[in-house]
Amino acid sequence: MKSVVGFPRIGPQRELKNYVEGYLEGKVKKEELEKAARDLRKYHWLLQKEYGIDLIPSNDFSFYDHFLDHAVMLGAVPAAYRILEDEIDCYLALAKGYQRDGIDLKALPMKKWFFTNYHYLVPTLTADTEFKLSSDKPFTEFKEAWHEGIKTKPVLLGALTFLKLARKTGVDIYNKHFWEKMLEVYIEILCHFNTAGADFVQIDEPVLVMDLEERDRRFLKEFYGALLKNKGKTRVILQTYFGDIRDVYQEIVSLDFDALGLDLVDGKLNLELISQYGFPEDKLLLAGIVNGRNVFRNNYQTSIDILQKLAHYVDKGRIVLSTSCSLLLVPYSLKYENELDEKVVPYLAFAEEKLQELSEIEEIFLSGDFSKHSFYLKNAELWNLVATDQSGEKEKEEENEYIRVPAWEERIKVQKEALQLPFLPTTTIGSFPQTPDVRAMRGRFKRGEVTKEEYESFIKAKIERVIKFQEEIGLDVLVHGEYERNDMVEFFGENLEGFVITKNGWVQSYGTRCVKPPIIFYDIKRKKKLTVDYIKYAQSLTSKPVKGILTGPVTILNWSFVREDMPPDRVAMQLAQVIKEEVLDLEKEGIKIIQIDEAALLEKLPLRKSEHKTYFDWAIKAFKAVCAGVKPQTQIHTHMCYSNFDDYLDEIARMDVDVITFEAAKSDFTLLDGIRESSLQAEVGPGIFDVHSPRIVPVEEMEKLITRMLEKIEKDRLWINPDCGLKTRKEEEVFPTLKNMVVAAREIRKKF
Repeated sequence: MKSVVGFPRIGPQRELKNYVEGYLEGKVKKEELEKAARDLRKYHWLLQKEYGIDLIPSNDFSFYDHFLDHAVMLGAVPAAYRILEDEIDCYLALAKGYQRDGIDLKALPMKKWFFTNYHYLVPTLTADTEFKLSSDKPFTEFKEAWHEGIKTKPVLLGALTFLKLARKTGVDIYNKHFWEKMLEVYIEILCHFNTAGADFVQIDEPVLVMDLEERDRRFLKEFYGALLKNKGKTRVILQTYFGDIRDVYQEIVSLDFDALGLDLVDGKLNLELISQYGFPEDKLLLAGIVNGRNVFRNNYQTSIDILQKLAHYVDKGRIVLSTSCSLLLVPYSLKYENELDEKVVPYLAFAEEKLQELSEIEEIFLSGDFSKHSFYLKNAELWNLVATDQSGEKEKEEENEYIRVPAWEERIKVQKEALQLPFLPTTTIGSFPQTPDVRAMRGRFKRGEVTKEEYESFIKAKIERVIKFQEEIGLDVLVHGEYERNDMVEFFGENLEGFVITKNGWVQSYGTRCVKPPIIFYDIKRKKKLTVDYIKYAQSLTSKPVKGILTGPVTILNWSFVREDMPPDRVAMQLAQVIKEEVLDLEKEGIKIIQIDEAALLEKLPLRKSEHKTYFDWAIKAFKAVCAGVKPQTQIHTHMCYSNFDDYLDEIARMDVDVITFEAAKSDFTLLDGIRESSLQAEVGPGIFDVHSPRIVPVEEMEKLITRMLEKIEKDRLWINPDCGLKTRKEEEVFPTLKNMVVAAREIRKKF
């Protein structure tokens, strides 16, 4: 048997993005949106059936976010949003905010999904939260699939993962009086699927791969012990991914689950757990051997070796081949790539190709005769040819090579004298809205329909316009708008050697936001200046400082697909060297402020605390390598967003930057206490408004927020800025809010 944990929901050509955004803009009717969703689900199911997948997921589809779907299904929706009677409008208000007809609702906070670049929306649980079954979405999708002749395995988010990842205010999630109503909802759901005839239901508990406490183990026993007594004929799969379940393996196998899904890619220790403690004879093992987080071909010999070891402890007939996690995290299909290097294509596998890999691995595994399978021989030959070229000069190991001098206390004095900024300086994070004409011109340039000179003239006109706008509203530190960049990582991948760029390799980052991660396939080198000319031009238009905006080495690494035999710390240092060259060139051109974004610093942070130090050591070293040798008067900024920074501020302090801007508004400013209590010295700019919501924030609201910040952070240390870049928004949404932000800062300055 073969199983898929989850499948990409955006569609082969990002159809979902276009329909949802069209609905939000009033261009697509509700009926059209719902029909498009049904068509996409049908296409996904039939595709998996075509490749012989036995356990095809349903309820893995979402208009915006599966975590939000689950919160809505459980009734964990704040009362304020229920004023919107339309189900889809209420749902999208939770995701995007809502501001019309006298109603002003903020969007929910957003955080990274474990160590991926997917972002989930974070509901808040309070003592007033009343769990009740509030959505029939899982049952509707199950019936849809069955109508097409496919009996799916509905997917539910696990109770412990939901409770631990949600925000909590005044509640103890381990108190049975709090969660027993939620248990009743899960029981009701299983009863529905029993009646509907579902053979399997999959419950996802990725939180089980993290460090767990005794109260987590106690919750699992109590909650699932009670739930599984009500499963009826439907078999329940407990699905884990992103690591191993060392803390709860024995407890889990003792519970009455019918199947256990284990990640054997990121969770290599899972095999050892099975060998040490055995595996129950009455359960199926869903063996996650096809990597759901990377785009490189499976090494069949490696997978077969793992499966053969498993077969010593689990009968072959009870081993179900599976993806390691949901395929949500990889692009849809290689068949839409007609411009890739022919040398690279054989090494790649997107979601559709991974379905084929499952089928081929199963055929090899069950037959036991490798030599008769041409696809096995071809795969073996492919991986025998792999030889990582790491011929670059080995980086120096002396610690002083990565220390910036003088110390921060001295540098910041020099910078304040050089920059002469007011207190509470205002700025933006970097990007301005990518208007339709910008995207159209970029497309025309790539297709050769306009010359390089025409394209550059267009971009310079955009820069001139945005500089003028920023001066008019009174921002203190300006940016050039990043109109030449399609994405903060893809742009650098396109302009550095060592990367492979796809044409349609889209992956959902959050909601309707999709990115095309570049693929790191060779050693990385800088073949030309990347940003200098446009930033230099922007600075020539104004007497105010213009920030040079670069993406940091760790973020480029973490938001790319990296060849699996290339050590990440070595790739990070190669990236650090090329970004450092760009920093020094910007400095030579008189750019006084350089922002090196590390939005994804924490993205690949190991989920186990025991592994954090190793990761931080090389990640922070790579960042510091970029800044080494920069003049004291050059102010180095960085930006970070949508991660749980509170617990890692002391590590972030080791980066030794001058100014850090953080996402904060979308997280309700929970970071402020952490900043005050940490060893972080840098000046800070907690984002004052959520850039992912179209609502226009009034001056009075921002004045209150600045006042709140000043209760925690010294006025000479505080910057005023948005949460993140403005690229995905419309000018009519963000321009008024930026004006209000500057006015609010000036009003607060008057009070001092």
